[in-house]
Amino acid sequence: MEKERRSSKQYGSLEKTQVEGATQKSTEDVVSMADSTITIEDIEGELSKIERIRDILVRRESELRYMMDDIQLCKEITTLKTELQKLVSIPENDKSNGDRKREEELLQQINKLVETRDFLVDDVEFERLR
Repeated sequence: MEKERRSSKQYGSLEKTQVEGATQKSTEDVVSMADSTITIEDIEGELSKIERIRDILVRRESELRYMMDDIQLCKEITTLKTELQKLVSIPENDKSNGDRKREEELLQQINKLVETRDFLVDDVEFERLR
């Protein structure tokens, strides 16, 4: 029985709240938010402003994520193009089979990244229209 009493006086328990509530000063000293001069319309207006700001921030975060992805893709494409340019500058007679194979791989990788970037750009446009 004593264990039950101790457990009921844990943080947030109803008994603890009632016991502490009984020892507090009179209710006249308590200031409620309802007693302030803020009207329901003011609160609703403030909530609407906060929701609009939140929506704007969520959209901006999404735009920034798209921009970061775009920048990363462009860096990768540039790196691959630079490597491809070095291979292309080698005369055909001097190229090994490995060089030719690497050229094909680079072209495929660049093509894949360009397609990925195109999808990204389409997604950004879709989000703006939405």
